[in-house]
Amino acid sequence: MGLEVIEATSVWDRARAGDPAAFGAVFDEHRDRVFGQALRLTRSAHDAEDVTALVFLEAWRRRASVRVVDDSIIAWLLVTTNYVAKNAARTAHRHRAAMATLPPPEPSPDFSTDVDGRLDGEGRAATARAAFARLSKNDQDVITLCVIEELTLPHAARVLGVPVGTVKSRLSRAKQRLAEHLSTFTESESTMGGAR
Repeated sequence: MGLEVIEATSVWDRARAGDPAAFGAVFDEHRDRVFGQALRLTRSAHDAEDVTALVFLEAWRRRASVRVVDDSIIAWLLVTTNYVAKNAARTAHRHRAAMATLPPPEPSPDFSTDVDGRLDGEGRAATARAAFARLSKNDQDVITLCVIEELTLPHAARVLGVPVGTVKSRLSRAKQRLAEHLSTFTESESTMGGAR
């Protein structure tokens, strides 16, 4: 038994130092007990698998602070299992409560008459995406923050780490370049449409 304890301790020490193979051995040794505890708490094999995965992810992430008791981490793993299962149940309950507040879906009308309009809309969206993709990263960032996400200029400036005036001038130039790209795409589409 003394040899097993020494080996177990050295395996955890290697895992704690970042050795993935040693952590795999720890996982193999304790997985069934963690899964069993998760299954008792969740009463669902699928949910128990998710909880087990999260427990070992947490063990890897927090390996430097995992408490070893009597030369084993199983107590830490089981307590963490309780915590993760409780959080998962709370999240599921909140999700069910939120879904219950939504009105039931209404019957969908026949969309066949809207097909042409949708195709045109998809074409415009594709053109906008293509024009946006041609912008520089700075232009994309400022358009995303100020136009798409509608952040204020001071907020965008804090996110980008630049003065408000810089954001304002970047935004103006980015909008101008985006408009130029859009008009280029629109002109080429018109030319292609006329060629048919």
